[in-house]
Amino acid sequence: MNQETPGDPSQSSQPETIAPAEGGDEHTARAHSMRALMIGAIGVIYGDIGTSPLYAIRQAFTGNHPMAVDEINIFGLLSLVFWALIVVVTLKYTMLMTMADNKGQGGSLALLARLNQAVKGDRRSWLSPLIIILGVTAGALFYGDSMITPAISVLSAVEGLEVALPGLGRFVIPLTIGILVALFLFQSRGTEKVGRLFGPVMIVWFIVLAIIGVINIVKAPEILVALNPWYAFQFFTVHPTAAFLSLSAVILVVTGGEALYADMGHFGREPVKRSWVSFVLPALTLNYFGQGALLLHTPEAVTSPFYRMVPEWAALPMVGLATVATVIASQAVITGSYSVTRQAMQLGFLPRMATVHTSESESGQIYIPFVNWMLLAVVILLVLGFQSSNGLASAYGVALSTTMLIDTLLVAVAMFMMWKWKAWIAGAITITLLIVDVAFVASNATKITSGGWVPLLVGAAIFLLLMTWKKGRKLLFNRMAEEAMPVEMFLESLNPSITRVPGTAIFLSGTVDGVPHAMLHNLKHNKVVHERVVFLTVVTEEDPHVLGEQRIEVQHLGRRFYRMVMRYGYMDATNIPVDLQALTPSNFEFNNMETSYFLGRETLIPSRRPGMALWREGLFAWMSRSATSAMDFFKLPPDRVVEVGTQVEI
Repeated sequence: MNQETPGDPSQSSQPETIAPAEGGDEHTARAHSMRALMIGAIGVIYGDIGTSPLYAIRQAFTGNHPMAVDEINIFGLLSLVFWALIVVVTLKYTMLMTMADNKGQGGSLALLARLNQAVKGDRRSWLSPLIIILGVTAGALFYGDSMITPAISVLSAVEGLEVALPGLGRFVIPLTIGILVALFLFQSRGTEKVGRLFGPVMIVWFIVLAIIGVINIVKAPEILVALNPWYAFQFFTVHPTAAFLSLSAVILVVTGGEALYADMGHFGREPVKRSWVSFVLPALTLNYFGQGALLLHTPEAVTSPFYRMVPEWAALPMVGLATVATVIASQAVITGSYSVTRQAMQLGFLPRMATVHTSESESGQIYIPFVNWMLLAVVILLVLGFQSSNGLASAYGVALSTTMLIDTLLVAVAMFMMWKWKAWIAGAITITLLIVDVAFVASNATKITSGGWVPLLVGAAIFLLLMTWKKGRKLLFNRMAEEAMPVEMFLESLNPSITRVPGTAIFLSGTVDGVPHAMLHNLKHNKVVHERVVFLTVVTEEDPHVLGEQRIEVQHLGRRFYRMVMRYGYMDATNIPVDLQALTPSNFEFNNMETSYFLGRETLIPSRRPGMALWREGLFAWMSRSATSAMDFFKLPPDRVVEVGTQVEI
């Protein structure tokens, strides 16, 4: 269901609730379903933002721009932290961004596809290239953040050993790497069973955060006045430079807001919103204010305010619980990177990669080996390179603040052009969010030289790959179309006496026009045509899912030649043989044992023809050679596949 106006119950992105048992109470069943979804959301979505208390406050006072641990700074910082949680996470992401879904799916690429649909084909179509650039940039920067999150989260938790057992400080780095390696090794087994544990564990984590926060607030209850935004304003008037630079640490408390939006499709808007407002936000607020209360009467605890909040006897159990929580937080980001990669592949921004479905019932639970091992390699390099969570925090925030700014620009397009809000309302919201985002970007820009360049470099490299593949595929299709023979001409020129061999031949084609090159080459060299021939084109729509009955379209071209189009959503798994068997019309039955699949494998030759720079054409050719074969990606039976090669200049 396309969401045209926010707040319309008929357009809700919330997953359907379970039906009540016979004779049961429908209201009770809905309540149980909502609770289950909220618990799942707490476990999967809020792991990242839920582990920020481990390092955020400490980073503000001891990081790149250390400041004195005095009342004005403590009260001002906590006021900034609280209002960042309210404005950025509560108002922007849980209230506003979750309205900008694509049939229930969130994330920058999903929003890119949705906005493209809204502006396509009218006077606003000039916005389409800008929307693509913004969406792809946000998607590329997500990878930079997803590499830092496991490193900083696990490292900050294990660093608690230095507080609990000071003599074990030298084991922090090896233990962190060991935990990360185990986490990434586990990915191939899927997360379905472990996922059931995530919610309860994170509920315990947030309860513990709240309890230790309250214990410390009781010792200095005056800290609660920092809820008043006046103290943030006073912070900027008394210490303007320190307040501005502290924003580069304050952004750490909202990291995970963009993941909240990206993972919304798993649980629905309402459970995501309710679990944040009723449970996660209060727990985080209490913990941050507890750390502030601790610093008021024990300034020397600034080296590790989180672990100093707990009694000595509880320090070691807290390290264990924090480590489990950070592993869960890392898991959410890792699986998110798989989902973003699949969206990018389906929308034509990345070449095909081997994708393993780890659940028979949930198509969204996938594992992409290449992405997994690349993430692990970079995460280990980050741990070894930065050595501490403080060092990693210096790199964290630059890419995140830029992503948040892009999200504001994209949702502004939605407010003005998709939802048709009144200009003064949309304008006021946009300007307010832009002021906040630009302030975060400017403050975090000071961290670029001390490590912030790492996620930016990663994001820039991935952006180059995404845009090169998109442009290269367009050029390739254009070159192939130039040389394609029209179907009518081909059928007229086909010799009636040509030998027709038994069975069905399916020729995969990238376009719905002309005769596939593989067909022409097969006829040229083998001098035969199958009894029934299908020109098959797979199209990925800018919707997350395409229903079964809408997935296949068949057109008879004459002489037992057919044009078939199979449509998938960018979140759908592709399995051509299964879908052909299940979804083709009853008068068009397929026998997989009598069907051969012909694939064209193009050898790309960079040339000086107009299109892309020669070095980008070389990059595109390398990406094409590295892509997973269509046989594996579309789940074609290996013993029924014939590949036909051709050379193409781009």
